[in-house]
Amino acid sequence: MTRQRSRKLFSRILWFDQDSGNVPVAATPAPAADPAPAPSPAAQPEVRPAVPVPRRVRSRILSLEPQPAQQGEIYTEHFGLTSRPFALTPDPDFLYWPQSHQRAYTMLEYGIRANSPITLITGEVGAGKTTLLLHLIRSLGPEIRVGLISNPHGSRAELLRWVLHALEQPADPNESYVDLFSRFQNLLLSEYAAGRSVVLIFDEAQNLTAEALEELRMFININSGKDEVLQLVLIGQPELRDLVSRPNMRQFAQRVAASYHLTAMDLKTVRGYIPHRLKIAGAQKRIFTGPAIDLIHQVTRGVPRLVNQLCDLALVYAFTRGKRTVTPATVQQVLDDGVFFSANAARHTSET
Repeated sequence: MTRQRSRKLFSRILWFDQDSGNVPVAATPAPAADPAPAPSPAAQPEVRPAVPVPRRVRSRILSLEPQPAQQGEIYTEHFGLTSRPFALTPDPDFLYWPQSHQRAYTMLEYGIRANSPITLITGEVGAGKTTLLLHLIRSLGPEIRVGLISNPHGSRAELLRWVLHALEQPADPNESYVDLFSRFQNLLLSEYAAGRSVVLIFDEAQNLTAEALEELRMFININSGKDEVLQLVLIGQPELRDLVSRPNMRQFAQRVAASYHLTAMDLKTVRGYIPHRLKIAGAQKRIFTGPAIDLIHQVTRGVPRLVNQLCDLALVYAFTRGKRTVTPATVQQVLDDGVFFSANAARHTSET
């Protein structure tokens, strides 16, 4: 009953039909009353029909009160799924391994296992960098202490505070830079003495300035002898690679021992990617037709995040129409309705 009610509600929202009575009808104003005629003793009193009181007509869209839906209740039961296969949040459990992602992950793992001072991974927005990163962190053992800094920014002292907070160390705003750096250095040496190495991972590192990158290079100088007590992993958009490639950044670039640029998926990869995520979510049969997948790749240019968005919307549309299969017509309806706001981002990625 809940699924049927939800489907009706979504259907009324997505396929709004003016001819079905969804548009409120304006009440017709009552005509002005004529002056009462002079009473005639021979005439029977005229009986006037009662003037109808204008009734407020509510749209049928609002006729159903919102039901408290649980997560994943929108269409998962309709398609026989156990979870949403195309959620936008990075989830390593759904990780698909095309060659590009295999190579990027190999570089990540090689950089850490080989004690590379700096590992650099770049890729377009939504290419799957963070998903690979989360999978890497989950696979590391207790011999490696990880500090994850997301969207870093700020001055030298602020950057060092970001680092200390990521390593669960105190960093009082009133402390001097010398005090902060001393605590950081002592932590690295104590971890090294305990047989552990420290890896600092900077996600969205394209937001770092050249001065901040130079500060990170100075962190690497703490290493002494043949052993590395600190390693840096920088994950970011293509602008990060452009920044590191500048002539004035050659000292930093020389410390990059492992790097990879993650590209978008080609058509063959998308044809495997979509069924893979559906299978992980519990699908027992094909849901997206081949032509629908081809259209999705054409529109999204193979960017994983955009593929997820369009597939999720297509499943919602198919659910509201009671369809068990997503066809090109379903995908095209999503595009025609303009609800896939990332279409412009896909075109920009292609032009880039």
